[in-house]
Amino acid sequence: MLEIKNLHAELEDDGKKILKGVDLTLEAGKVHAIMGPNGSGKSTLSYVLSGRAGYEVTEGTAQLDGADILDMEAEERAAAGLFLAFQYPVEIPGVGNMTFLRTAVNSQRKARGEDEMSAADFLKVVRAKAKTLKIDADMLKRPVNVGFSGGEKKRNEILQMAMLEPKMCILDETDSGLDVDAMKLVSEGVNALRDEGRSFLVITHYQRLLDHIKPDVVHIMAEGRIIKTGGPELALEVENNGYADLLAEYA
Repeated sequence: MLEIKNLHAELEDDGKKILKGVDLTLEAGKVHAIMGPNGSGKSTLSYVLSGRAGYEVTEGTAQLDGADILDMEAEERAAAGLFLAFQYPVEIPGVGNMTFLRTAVNSQRKARGEDEMSAADFLKVVRAKAKTLKIDADMLKRPVNVGFSGGEKKRNEILQMAMLEPKMCILDETDSGLDVDAMKLVSEGVNALRDEGRSFLVITHYQRLLDHIKPDVVHIMAEGRIIKTGGPELALEVENNGYADLLAEYA
């Protein structure tokens, strides 16, 4: 589904190197988690893959279903099936949530050569998906994320993901700022989307999220590289012992 080889990237402004040779392969239908200390490059990896401005790829490749995404614009990557759930979802005053969702869905359908979804069909689908995430009608009518709590913003991100039905979902510290109940609700929304044709890359600091979104593979990232890969037990090892032993082993 996603294959990253020797990916190097730096900040455009000052040339600071962040990614220093990332190698990562995600199979279709699998959930991979990336953990690592602050400054290891986890969020930068998500930004580079999704096409955020301000980063320059200096070496390496990233392919989604065999297509090179690094040469695509951000909207082209989205249409190809890539989705990024932000750590800090932005507010968009003046743009209604329903309008935003329907425009995004139909934009991607059009890019794929599919018919646009009618207003009636869209309303039926979005209400059903919102109900499972405990998003009420009032939230759907409000401007995107304006006045939303942290948990509501994250649930709204998962609603966007549910509506767009991407192939490759990147979750950048989705658990950040969530209480236990909100994290459980968001995790249930993610788990409902797991299937054989969709992959997830879950970036997190904590095992607690992985108690709910159980990964198939766990990677440890440090100094801009993946330094160790294992099963779910690797996340437990980090939870219990921290990163010191793994960093010493890598050094």
